[in-house]
Amino acid sequence: MKIAITSGKGGTGKTTVSTGLFHILNRYLKHHVQLLDCDVEEPDCHIFIKASKTAVYPVNLLIPEINANICTFCGKCKAACAFNAIVMLPPAKFIEVSADMCHGCGACTYVCPENAITEKHKSIGQVSHFDYYAKDEFIEGRMHIGSALQTRVIRETITHARQQGVILFDSPPGTSCPVIATVSKSDYVVMVTEPTPFGLNDLILMAETVKQLGKKHGIVINKAGLNYKPLYDYITQNNIPLLGEIPFRKELASAYSKGEIVAESSPEIRSLFEGITKKILFETSLNS
Repeated sequence: MKIAITSGKGGTGKTTVSTGLFHILNRYLKHHVQLLDCDVEEPDCHIFIKASKTAVYPVNLLIPEINANICTFCGKCKAACAFNAIVMLPPAKFIEVSADMCHGCGACTYVCPENAITEKHKSIGQVSHFDYYAKDEFIEGRMHIGSALQTRVIRETITHARQQGVILFDSPPGTSCPVIATVSKSDYVVMVTEPTPFGLNDLILMAETVKQLGKKHGIVINKAGLNYKPLYDYITQNNIPLLGEIPFRKELASAYSKGEIVAESSPEIRSLFEGITKKILFETSLNS
C-alpha cells in the first residue's frame, strides 16, 4: 500500500502530515510502515524523524566522454541527443559533452559508429537509510547542490521502498515532473491544502493532476479555522473525501519550529492524527 502525501504549493503542511502519519502508524497503530522523503531538493523529514543513519547509497549518472582523436565528427551523437548536451565544432576538431545538461540516456554511445564514446560515473545525489523503531523505516533522497536531475534521484529513492506494509512518499510540492515521478508510484494520494485563495488555487491544479493520473485521493486541510468558504465549496462540489482538519494554532506552529512531531504536541492533536490516519487506511482499503 503506497500513499503519497503532496500539496500544490510549499508551506501548506505536507511534512507535518507525512511525519505525523508515519509516527502514528508506527508507534500507536503498530503498522509495518516506511517513510520515503522524496522531496530530494529540500528534504526535511529528518528534522522531525530523529533517527540514526545506517547506510548511504550514491545516485550516479553515466556521463559520456568523447575521444576527439577517434571521432570522425559525423554528427550522429549530436543528432541523437535530446537534451542538446553535445557541443561539436568540426573545423576546430572539437567535441565535448556538457555534463550539466546530460541526462545519461546513453543514446550517443549507442549510435556512435566509431566507438569513440566511453562513459563515466557522476554522482548527482544520495539515498540514506535510517533506523527509527526498526531497520530502514525512514529513507531520505537528497540531490547534490547544483544538480538539475531531481526526478532521477526521486526514482532511485523509490527503488529502496519495501514491497510490503504501508509505504509513505513525502512528495515534492507543486505539479511538475518530480511530483509526477512520486505520485505515479502511489496507490492513493493525500493532498494537503490550506484555507486561503493561494491554497485553493494550487489544490485545484494538484487535484486535476491526480485525476489525470487516475489516482484515488483525499484532502487534509491544515491551518483550519480561517473559514475560507470557497475551499469547502470546491471539495463538496467535486466529491473529494475530506480526511481531516488540523487547527490553526500557535502551539502547533511552535512545536513545528522546534523540530517536534506535531502529532505528539497534545493528546487532542494525537487523537486527531489517529482519526486522519484511520480514514486514510479506510479509503485505501476501499480502493485497493
